Amino acid sequence: MERKFSLAYLTIPGVEPLDQIRIAAEAGYDYVSLRTIPMGLPGEPQICLEKDPELFKKVKKTLKDYNMKLFDIELVRVREDLPCDFRKAFECGAELGATDVLSSVWTKDHAFAVEQYGSICEQAKEFGLTINLEFPIVSGLTTLDETIAMQDKVNAPNMKLLMDMIYCHWDGVTAEKIKGIDPARFGVIHLCDCPKDMQGLEIAQVVREGREYCGKGAIDLEGLLKALPANTCSIELPNTKYIAEYGGAGHAKQCLDNAKALFQKAGL
Repeated sequence: MERKFSLAYLTIPGVEPLDQIRIAAEAGYDYVSLRTIPMGLPGEPQICLEKDPELFKKVKKTLKDYNMKLFDIELVRVREDLPCDFRKAFECGAELGATDVLSSVWTKDHAFAVEQYGSICEQAKEFGLTINLEFPIVSGLTTLDETIAMQDKVNAPNMKLLMDMIYCHWDGVTAEKIKGIDPARFGVIHLCDCPKDMQGLEIAQVVREGREYCGKGAIDLEGLLKALPANTCSIELPNTKYIAEYGGAGHAKQCLDNAKALFQKAGL
């Protein structure tokens, strides 16, 4: 079965959803991943489809016009001062065809996070959505082991592990470790590579604007991907240098071309 690819929001940040859908379609992606639960970051489009019915209609029409499918919506964040009712956002995402939701923890109070995720997973279940929990190195969960422990405590069938390749690399996750985990635990895979030379680079800078094209960096992508189930891969690969060089659409195409070349070479 041929692997499917989605274009994540952060790969070309700041792009409005209608443009992202068009870019994904023209570049040859199978899916698009939209940020419809905003993080409130400077310069980021504050897209709340449940509050903007006209935009919702335009997104729905654009998906149809370009024969593009919506894979996931993001980003559900768990923190004491943030909202915890996402039903309306989930409803909009599901109506547009999304199957998955991206999520992360931004508190060190893991007991609080477990309680919140119990509710969030129930909300998502109402709309047939799967919650994918990642472990960004700058968040409240920074390792695969911590995330598995959270998954165990929440104990919701629709909660999966989001395996972002750069965070797996920094956590020291190996193919052998992955092989020892039930494949059913895994959900969305985020594709990118890590610069070979991190000297002088801050981790947060690399996360937001300096990830490398697949197969051109330091991560054992072939080993990790062969160990993981053949789930859909969302390419999350922000790089300001490449965007300046190729433009947003050109960068999105380069991301996909490099990923497909890696998969072909590895026989994935």
